[in-house]
Amino acid sequence: MSGRVVPSANKNAVLPVLCATLLTRQPVHLRGVPDITDVRKILAVFEQIGSEVHADFERGIVGIHHRHTLFDAKQHRLPQEMRSSIMLVPPLLARFGEARIENDVKGCTLGVREIDPHVEVLQRFGGRVERNEDALLVHSDGPLRATDHWLDYASVTTTENFVLCAALASGTSTLTNAACEPHVQEFCAFMQRLGARIEGIGTSKLTIEGVDELGGTEFRFTEDFHEVVTFLALGAITGGEVVVRNSSPEHFPLIDRCFAKFGVHVTHRDGWSHARVQGKLRVSEPFTTNMLQKIEAAPWPYLPVDLLPIFIALGVQAEGSAMFWNKVYDGAMGWTSELSKFGAHAFLSDPHRVITFGGKPLVPAEVESPYIIRVAIALLMLAASIEGRSVIRNAAPIRRAHPRFVENLRLLGAHIESE
Repeated sequence: MSGRVVPSANKNAVLPVLCATLLTRQPVHLRGVPDITDVRKILAVFEQIGSEVHADFERGIVGIHHRHTLFDAKQHRLPQEMRSSIMLVPPLLARFGEARIENDVKGCTLGVREIDPHVEVLQRFGGRVERNEDALLVHSDGPLRATDHWLDYASVTTTENFVLCAALASGTSTLTNAACEPHVQEFCAFMQRLGARIEGIGTSKLTIEGVDELGGTEFRFTEDFHEVVTFLALGAITGGEVVVRNSSPEHFPLIDRCFAKFGVHVTHRDGWSHARVQGKLRVSEPFTTNMLQKIEAAPWPYLPVDLLPIFIALGVQAEGSAMFWNKVYDGAMGWTSELSKFGAHAFLSDPHRVITFGGKPLVPAEVESPYIIRVAIALLMLAASIEGRSVIRNAAPIRRAHPRFVENLRLLGAHIESE
């Protein structure tokens, strides 16, 4: 595959920003909003509770005004089967004194996705949580109260929920062991544009001084670094040259080094990123003898765990062996058994680690993807690198994060059909 691609915005930045708009009664105008299913679900909730929503997905523009919004926890339901809907809870609680957490709040099938850290944050700010048959009901008897909290795990969504609670809470709140991924930084930058007082963005400790009210703003999203990596990897695995728009290369030093472990050289120049491979993909040998080359994924500033399947696909095609270590989710590596249908050799050594023995002759195949966005893409990457017709079933999760994905692949030269 070869050509130029302009990626969409990061779903994991767009969704918390949409939820945060509930904190203000002033108009908010967003640019670069992707036309994905989760965005449409949240906007549908806004319309149900009386908010004004104007969306032009062709141009990526969304206008929101929550001046006449009304919420009733007994009547209104939050989106189910979407992890990000839990971020609607803090602004609803801050504004209306009540909210609900649906029993079926979940995202990709990455193992156990607990809600206890979110409940703990809500309780720290003064929320009361009660369980009924189909949801957890959250109540507040008055304004949220500032608090100090230390997360046992640097969770992205829990960090964002803490910021959403703290923005209008009375007093100064601090969060230790905060997540600091690029999309968390982008979310915090949006909150500052609304008037939130946040210090420590990009670090593991955030300090938020509560304000009386937030205002409106205009905000443009940057490119999704996940999608930048995806298209660079597609070019590398197919022996082509793909150039990708990327206005935040400062987030890429470790990602670039991970690419280099498979013989892929990435450069960033004038707002564009380019991946090149000289010859075949090949795993670089570590200087430490009797050890495998390895890719470790964990909370930022480690390699983002969502990108691990992309590099596993490279490992399958590259000559040599490599170990891939998922330090976050306990049920996210079982899909690697599907790789054998292509003729690949991948060994699941435990629930968190996979070893690829790459460079084997591969054949086209029909494979099944779990409900994990980047796994569907990793299987597609391998299919694109193998001559012949392959089928990836259950690839619908791709649409949750990547609008125009199929259209972009066709522009790069892929022969692809989507149902």
